[in-house]
Amino acid sequence: LGFQAWEQSAGVIIFPNIQLLASEVSKLLTKEIKRNLNGKPAEEARLALDQLLQQKGEAEDGHLLLKSVYLLSQTDLRTMWNIIGSGLPAALMQCLYLFFTVPLKKTSDDGETSEDDAQTQEMLVKIMLNMFREEQGVEELLAADKLQSLIIATASLWDQCSHSWKVPTGRVLRTISKAQTKTSIVYLQAVDCIKIAIQNLFKLADALPACDVCEAASIVLCFVKDSYPISSALLTEFENNDGYQLLLKILLRCEGLQQNEGDPYLDEILDMLTCLTTCGKTELKVSGNIVHPQLPHFDFERTRSSGMTVKNLQAFQVLQSIFQKSNDEHLCGRILSAIGTIWAWDTVNFFLLEWTLQPINQFTDIIHFKPHPVQVQFFRLVESIVLDLSYVPHEILKKVQYLIKENIVPFCTLTALQCLLSMTKKDLLFSDIFRDSGLLGLLLALLRKQAKILRKSAGTHLPGLEEGTEKELNAVMLKMVAALTVGSVRNTVVLKDYGMVPYIKIFLDDECYRSATLSILEQLSVINYEEYMSIIIGALCSSTQGELHLKLDLLKSLLRILESPKSHSAFRTCSGFNGLLSLLSDMEGALQDPPSGLWAAVGQNCVLELVFYTLQGITAALHLDPVNSNFFQRNGLFEKMAEDLGSLGCFWTQGEWQIPVSLEKTRTFAEFLEAAFCSSEPFPMWLKNCIWILNFLDHMVKGTLHLESYFKEREPEMGEASRDDQEGLQAQEEHPVDFKRPGNKLPASAYRLWGNPEKKWEMGDCTIVHPGAVCVMVRLLPKLYKEGHSQLSQEIQRAVVDHIQSLVKSEKSRQVMCGSGLLSVIITSCQDAFRNESHPLHLPLTRVFEKLASQAIEPDVLR
Repeated sequence: LGFQAWEQSAGVIIFPNIQLLASEVSKLLTKEIKRNLNGKPAEEARLALDQLLQQKGEAEDGHLLLKSVYLLSQTDLRTMWNIIGSGLPAALMQCLYLFFTVPLKKTSDDGETSEDDAQTQEMLVKIMLNMFREEQGVEELLAADKLQSLIIATASLWDQCSHSWKVPTGRVLRTISKAQTKTSIVYLQAVDCIKIAIQNLFKLADALPACDVCEAASIVLCFVKDSYPISSALLTEFENNDGYQLLLKILLRCEGLQQNEGDPYLDEILDMLTCLTTCGKTELKVSGNIVHPQLPHFDFERTRSSGMTVKNLQAFQVLQSIFQKSNDEHLCGRILSAIGTIWAWDTVNFFLLEWTLQPINQFTDIIHFKPHPVQVQFFRLVESIVLDLSYVPHEILKKVQYLIKENIVPFCTLTALQCLLSMTKKDLLFSDIFRDSGLLGLLLALLRKQAKILRKSAGTHLPGLEEGTEKELNAVMLKMVAALTVGSVRNTVVLKDYGMVPYIKIFLDDECYRSATLSILEQLSVINYEEYMSIIIGALCSSTQGELHLKLDLLKSLLRILESPKSHSAFRTCSGFNGLLSLLSDMEGALQDPPSGLWAAVGQNCVLELVFYTLQGITAALHLDPVNSNFFQRNGLFEKMAEDLGSLGCFWTQGEWQIPVSLEKTRTFAEFLEAAFCSSEPFPMWLKNCIWILNFLDHMVKGTLHLESYFKEREPEMGEASRDDQEGLQAQEEHPVDFKRPGNKLPASAYRLWGNPEKKWEMGDCTIVHPGAVCVMVRLLPKLYKEGHSQLSQEIQRAVVDHIQSLVKSEKSRQVMCGSGLLSVIITSCQDAFRNESHPLHLPLTRVFEKLASQAIEPDVLR
């Protein structure tokens, strides 16, 4: 009654001497257990225990005693010591042995353990777990001679034992294992416990399902592993009785298990086996021969040991043998994870293992036989040798290169090449290593072969050609060659000397190859700008009207190269200006509203993007280059540009100047820009397109168009963004522009040179870099018109004229305009407005004319 009251009060009731009470109650329970077991056969003893400990009607004294001890065992450590000293540990161990080894018939109709049975089991196990966490509790077991009996029983009777007691028995034995003492280890060794258990497990290994054998073996292995910090005796006994061979046999039987079947015991055995690799009496002493070259910051002499080094090669050989003999995905994957763990414990472990057992070296020979996920995991491990250990494993890399050469399994070849690609990006040293090893030459030969196939099949579809893994392999080979040539003039020369340039450019047509191909060609420009320009300009001119993505990629590559002033001459001599202007000519009618023909499927956003990058390329080639600027002006290419832009479809091309109307309001060009893209005011698409093009031209006037970024980069197919696209991508992603969505705002860079619209263009001096671009804006002025939008048309015309006036406001700007022919352009292009005093544009045009005339820059025109 006292314990019932204490339980219901949640332990609030205080006993005068709880330790004494725990001792007496435990002794009484021990006495009752012994009385019920005394002299009885196993089955009768098992039944007697059930009667004693379970709640059976009125006869529940044993159950109340058990429950009392259960409650007392959860109080404090001193109380627990009193329970341990009562002799209860040995008595409960005897009970556990009987419950485990002598199964009874099911007590409930549905064949499941009854609720009372489960409650009794839980209390019994909790008491034992609390007792055996203490070394004193383990020591008390030894006198009863029951510990080794239960360990051996788990190794011999697993298939005959009580199913409901398997897990509880394992929990109790694992708790005892963690609390082993010197005395308990000597005791287990004296009775040959591990030896007998191994012998029994060998018999079970062939008879039981793999997951059951794992569960039984894991218990025995716990005692071996947990005892080692105290004594090596049990490990020695394990090794001397073929313990490692047993583990190898058991683990190989786990092949083909379904995912999670056999877990967590399979994983527990592998984890313990991994730990055993560091259990040894003496440090391994190996003197490896470091093959050079190595990465600059690698220094083996400074590699310090943390103490978690491999000392037990026998244990590791089990892991190594499993990987070599098994093709099971889960098993092989766990072995590779174990090796990675061992390396993480101490960097030295990689060298200790590779200079003795050579696991990674040997695995490379058979990796193509393994499942694909295992191949991926293996090459990540190889990659980590370089990325994490900063070591170049030359022998392993030779074998990986041989795998690539043989190409037995394309997926394996692909994964191996991706591994080497990752290494190559880490340090330029690999550009030399992979050239000297012959890998660069091998890749060039393979790409030459693939290029010939592509050229032969141009315009046709061959079944099975370039599909799946094979196509991805070609893409990675190109990326690898690109990585090997970046920053390496010598490798670029090798590529050129191999005669690869005509073959490399064949890959431009396929979008998934294009980024790497352009990267290779850009490296070629370092040694020969003319050859690069000839290829790119030629590809631009030969591209079809619908190949917009190809044109965009070529233009972006061209822009990267034009950043070097040394490339400008080659661009000019390779007809670069005419080539880019021909792109504009090919887009005649592309910005009509509504679009028609091929352009209807393309989308005006893409067309504007192409216009933008074309004008960017021209601006970049003219930047700080007087020779190119003079060439462009002298050959009338600004006039050609105006003509091509005017034919895009958004400008008016069907007649002369419209009849002037009275303007109700006037806005600056900056306000038009704000209204067109940043407000809810409806603007016709033709006007938005015109404003965009004039915006491009304005930045061209100032020589800054090639520095602008308006368009979000497309995601390249089959792989990551190219190295050269990374810098621009981040900035552009912050301000993507979608022309199809009304109210979208321009990126901040669009306003940087326009200034704050509220300032009405009172901005001070605006430097003109390319006066010819001003003439283009004037030539387009009469074409800023659309039937049905007379008021809006003349308003935007007035805004553009005012903006041009602001450009030539300063004397410096007017001097720059000398020789540009702007006066002639005004007279010829805007003569109706210029001569008609009632026209809304007459006054602003006259002011522009007068400012330019004051410099007497075109005397012939003035006359």
